[in-house]
Amino acid sequence: MAVLLALLIGAVAGLRSMTAPAAVSWAAALGLLHLEGTWLAFLGYRATPWILTVLAIGELIVDKLPSTPSRKEPAGFGTRIVTGVLSGAAIGASGGSLWGGLAAGAVGAVAGTLGGATVRARLAKALGKDRPAALIEDAVAVLGSALIVGAIP
Repeated sequence: MAVLLALLIGAVAGLRSMTAPAAVSWAAALGLLHLEGTWLAFLGYRATPWILTVLAIGELIVDKLPSTPSRKEPAGFGTRIVTGVLSGAAIGASGGSLWGGLAAGAVGAVAGTLGGATVRARLAKALGKDRPAALIEDAVAVLGSALIVGAIP
């Protein structure tokens, strides 16, 4: 179950790079994820979820700007993989499978990045504008991450 949730949180990172670690950090801070004694324990520190939430909100805003580069550009793609790995590893570690979660988070991030870009482009074309498609993608990322961390056993 932990590896599947890690894959899914990785996909969220592919949609919105900071939403996944923010959700995972809140789960750790609230005791849903048990990361004590791991290199990921910092995700549960008192300030970490707040900092990551501010970054996630900033990303939601910046994503709507016309000057924002494609998520498939190397910097954006790399960031999504890193945050997918981090988030997946945290879920995996809590479930006893750090390396499985790490790998699943990476795979999910790649799939979420490429799949999310394709779906958003098609949705924007169908709607005639990108902004509604971007807002739908925001909702999927935020609600999806909440459902994923809520499903942690």
